[in-house]
Amino acid sequence: MAKPLVLTDEGLRRLENELEELKTVKRKEVAEKIKVALSFGDLSENSEYDEAKNEQAFVESRISQLEAMLKNVQVLDEEELSTDEVSVGCRVRVYDQEFEEELTYQIVGSTEADPNENKISDESPIGHGLLGHRAGDIVEIEVPAGMLHFEILEITK
Repeated sequence: MAKPLVLTDEGLRRLENELEELKTVKRKEVAEKIKVALSFGDLSENSEYDEAKNEQAFVESRISQLEAMLKNVQVLDEEELSTDEVSVGCRVRVYDQEFEEELTYQIVGSTEADPNENKISDESPIGHGLLGHRAGDIVEIEVPAGMLHFEILEITK
C-alpha cells in the first residue's frame, strides 16, 4: 500500500482544479495544435508537430499522475487537528534563536509545500524536525547549512 497523500482541503481543491483544467482545456488546446501542425504537411521536418506531441505527452502524463495521487488522498480534518503538538496541517510560530526572529510555518504534505507562502513539507528537515513537539519546546534541527535552534511559541490550526 502506498503512503497516503496528506492534503488540506485547499490542497485537494487545487489538485482537482488542475486535473479538470488539463482534461477539459489543455487536452483540447493540444489536440488543436496537433491538427494545425498536421496541416503543414511533411512531418519529418515539422517542429510544430513534434512540440505539440511532446506537450500532449506531458499533459497526459500529468493527468495520470494527478489521478493516481487523488486515489490515495487523506484530507486533513481541521476540526480534528490538535494544537497540543506540531502535526501536519497546523501552523507553528517559532523563535529562531540564532537570527532572533519569529517565523510562522504551516506544516503540509509534500505536494502542497510552498516556501514562498511559508508552507513547509512534513518531509523537509524543518517540518520533520518540528513534528511531535509542543509549545515551549526548544528544538534543534539539522539542516544542510548547519543546526537551527527554534523555540516553539504557539501551535494553531
